[in-house]
Amino acid sequence: MQADRRDFIKALGATAACAGTGSAARVVPSFASAAQPENRLEGIEAFAFDAYGTLFDVFSVTALCEELFPGSGTALAQVWRAKQLQYSLLRSLMGRHKDFWLVTEDALVYGSKSLGLDLFPARRERLMEAYLTLAAFPDVKPGLEALKNQGVKLAILSNGEPRMLEAAAKSAGIDTLLDAIISVEEIKIFKVSPRVYHLGLERLQVSRRALGFVSSNSWDINGAASAGLTTFWIQRTAGEPPEELGFAASRVVAAITDLAPLVRG
Repeated sequence: MQADRRDFIKALGATAACAGTGSAARVVPSFASAAQPENRLEGIEAFAFDAYGTLFDVFSVTALCEELFPGSGTALAQVWRAKQLQYSLLRSLMGRHKDFWLVTEDALVYGSKSLGLDLFPARRERLMEAYLTLAAFPDVKPGLEALKNQGVKLAILSNGEPRMLEAAAKSAGIDTLLDAIISVEEIKIFKVSPRVYHLGLERLQVSRRALGFVSSNSWDINGAASAGLTTFWIQRTAGEPPEELGFAASRVVAAITDLAPLVRG
């Protein structure tokens, strides 16, 4: 899967550049903590986590893609993800919202057509259902448990449709650690609209200063920082550059397990 995530940078540049968005390649992090005492932040009462690419590995579908389309699985997974991001942005700009399940399906259909693959109904159903059981990154559960033990609120704040998020969280065994699953379906617009990040504040009933927003997607971090949130970028690939959008992360860490030391009293 690591090669798939590295190759995604190239695929994303080719298929989603015109949308001005993308998710950089991801490598599963080590659990070595990058957090230092002098980097601690005061007053964080809650964390809101992006879901796809941050908690859940979107490229865990690659094996199934390869099983159904031998020799084309990696390419399909990459185009699928790129178009999923592109379509969410374009629909927001067009004012033509569809929920993320339907956007994900449209992206899959495009990907199969672009690669000349026969996506008959049974294959489409299997691939879509795989999004309900995406693998969580190995730092996710221990990282959330450590934060939970410190008494902070934990939530997902995602483009995902509620059923998708609830199923993925349950499959990953993190549903009981979450205080809320917050979907953009409440406001019918995708990230990086500031309305999405403000929704997190409203639902968790905390101030901007007290909410830490966490994502491995630099574009998402920039959106949250632009909306005034304290942001934590999970830089899953060493040396990955941040997006040039002008709103840097408050803190950069290598894994979710690095967060608890930053807010520990």
